[in-house]
Amino acid sequence: MSFRLSQRDKDIIGFINQFRAVDRDSLVELFFKQLKSPVNACNSVMVRLYRLGLIERTQQYSPTVYLPIDAKIKKNSQKILHFLSILDIYKQMCTYSAPKQVIVEDKPTGRKGGIEPDLFCIFKGSPFWIEIQRNQYSKQKMQAKINLYEEFFFSDEWKALHWQPEDRAAIFPSVILITPVRYAVSSEHIRIIQVRGIDELMEKYRSSAKQQGGGRSRVSSSSNGIKINLT
Repeated sequence: MSFRLSQRDKDIIGFINQFRAVDRDSLVELFFKQLKSPVNACNSVMVRLYRLGLIERTQQYSPTVYLPIDAKIKKNSQKILHFLSILDIYKQMCTYSAPKQVIVEDKPTGRKGGIEPDLFCIFKGSPFWIEIQRNQYSKQKMQAKINLYEEFFFSDEWKALHWQPEDRAAIFPSVILITPVRYAVSSEHIRIIQVRGIDELMEKYRSSAKQQGGGRSRVSSSSNGIKINLT
């Protein structure tokens, strides 16, 4: 069968491959919202791509969730909810600024048993590893997770990661815990930020900017060495 894909078609397929599971409404928001009938346009495109065998889908969820053609997760797997939660954080970031260098389920050590953040990205000029805690864990389990980040910090391997700046010193990303509960975890070597979502993260640094600027509007905020552009 002969067919031609538009750039938007390619972008959608690439996005699904990147995030592993993407719901219809997110596709509408990210790729079709400028159109007159965005939902209908999205449905038409996704049905076409599905029939061409370029994506998979599961109707176990409403609205439909789309998967890569070579998805290794079952169509009723709870793992889908995990990927959708990562996508949700990405979309929250996009309301402020599109993250760069996005890696879903990053494995920077390249070894089993190392750190495996749910998401890496450069957001508002700073690198972050993001852990999304949908379930509540013990303090010991969370501290063990932080300890793995410390081990990687001391390895110095992170200085050679591909996204590191070429014109200045390497930066170890701050670790964001997206969690509804606050864990009593700590580190003397890495920066840990616990928030319920990206809105809270941005509010945290807006407040910091006001305190530093005496209530005046500022372009950026730096708290404990983290720089986030607020414009």
